[in-house]
Amino acid sequence: MKKYFQFDELGTNYKTEFIAGLTTFLSMAYILFLNPIILTLDGVPDEALAEGVTRIDGGAVFTATALAAAIGTLIMGLLAKYPIALAPGMGLNAFFAFSVSLGMGINWDTALAGVLVSGLIFILLTVTGLREKIINAIPSNLKHAVGAGIGLFIAFIGLQGAGIIEADGATLVGLGDLSEPTTLLAIFGLIATVVLLTIGFKAGIFYGMILTAIAGMMFGLIDTPKAVSDVVGSVPSIAPTFGQAIAHLGDIFTIEMLIVILTFLFVDFFDTAGTLVAVASQAGFIKDNKLPRANKALLADSTATVAGSILGTSTTTSYIESSAGVGAGGRTGFTSVVTAGFFLIALFFSPLLAVVTTQVTAAALIIVGVLMASNLKHIEWDRFEIAVPAFLTMFAMPLTYSIANGIAIGFILYPVLMLLKGRGKEINPVMYVLFIIFVLYFLFLPQV
Repeated sequence: MKKYFQFDELGTNYKTEFIAGLTTFLSMAYILFLNPIILTLDGVPDEALAEGVTRIDGGAVFTATALAAAIGTLIMGLLAKYPIALAPGMGLNAFFAFSVSLGMGINWDTALAGVLVSGLIFILLTVTGLREKIINAIPSNLKHAVGAGIGLFIAFIGLQGAGIIEADGATLVGLGDLSEPTTLLAIFGLIATVVLLTIGFKAGIFYGMILTAIAGMMFGLIDTPKAVSDVVGSVPSIAPTFGQAIAHLGDIFTIEMLIVILTFLFVDFFDTAGTLVAVASQAGFIKDNKLPRANKALLADSTATVAGSILGTSTTTSYIESSAGVGAGGRTGFTSVVTAGFFLIALFFSPLLAVVTTQVTAAALIIVGVLMASNLKHIEWDRFEIAVPAFLTMFAMPLTYSIANGIAIGFILYPVLMLLKGRGKEINPVMYVLFIIFVLYFLFLPQV
C-alpha cells in the first residue's frame, strides 16, 4: 500500500493521510444533509410544483449522495492517486432542483437522465482528448461569471430558506421578519459559521451546522433525538431512485433537455478543472504547468457522475474542500480512500436528517455562495464588451431563478458584443454554435 501510493517519495505516512482524509470528510460532510433538502425542494409548497412534477425521495437521495461520494472519491484515490474527494456538487444540485424541476417543470427522473447523459459525454470527451479544446473555446471571463452567478444564486436560496429574505408584493423581495425564532436560529448559524471559518477551522461549515442544530434543540425549534435510533439507523432504501435515469433516457430528446444537459456538462466541466488545478497546485503536483494523471482524475469525476445519476443524485464533482485535507498533510490517493470510507460509515446516520432543517443548512448555502463569488475578481470589468455579458450572466441567475437562463444570456451577448467591438477573430467557432443553441432555447422554450 505504501509503495502503491508512494508514501516515501511524497514524504507522508498512514497517520498523516488518515487525519487528512478525516479532515476532508468533515469539511464536506454537510452535503449529506444539504443535498436531500435541495433536491426534494424542501420548503417549496406543493402548489408551486408544475403538473407532473413530484418530489424525489429524500432518504434515497441521502443514500445516493453518500454512495456517489464514496464511489467517486475511491476511484479518484485508487486510479488518479490524488487526495481529492468528490460528492454531488453545490450549484449543480440547485440547478437540478430549482431550474430544471421547479422552473422548467421537468420531473426529477428525467432530470437524472440528463445527468447520466452529461456524464457519458464527459467520459467521451476525456478519453478522446477533446476536453482541452472545449475548455479553450469558452472565454475565461464567462467561466468566472458562471461560477460567481451560481454563488449568488445559492446564497439567495440560503437567505430565503433562512427567512432573512422573503417575497414582497411591492418590491418582489424584501427583508423577512428577523424576530421570527427560526430566522434568528439561521442568523445564529450564519454568525457561528463565519466566526469558525474566520479563525481558521477547516470544517467550519460542518461545525456551524452542528452548533445551529444544537441551539435549535435547546430552544425547542428542532425536535431533539430521544433514542439511539434517532441518531443511528438502517440505511435508507435507494429503490425509489435507483435506475430511473436509465429508464427515462427516452425523455431527453427535447430542446429543454438539450439545454439542461449542456448546462450540467458545462458547469461540471469547468468546476472540475478549476478544483483539480487549485488543489493540485496547493499540494505541489503541477510540473511544467501540467497536471500529471489529469485524464485519470477527470475520468474518475465523470464516472462518479454516471454512477451518481443511476443511484439517484445530481452531478457528482470534485470538491474544493479537498484543500482542507491537503492543508492537513494529505499528499496521496490514500487520503481519498479514507474519505470514501467515512462516507460509507455516514450511511448509517440518516436519522439525523430530521435534525438538519433549512435553517440549519442556510448558513452553508450562503457561505458556499460567498466562496464561489470570489470568481468576480478574475473578470475584466474594464472592457465593456466583456463586462456586460459577464454581469448579466451572473445577475440573471438569482433574478430569474435559473442558472440556465444566466448562461444563455451571457453566451448570446458575448459574441454579438465582441463582433461589434471588432474582436470577432478572438471568438472560437464553438461559441457561435452555443449562440445558436441558446437563441433557440429562448425562442422555443416557452412553447415546449
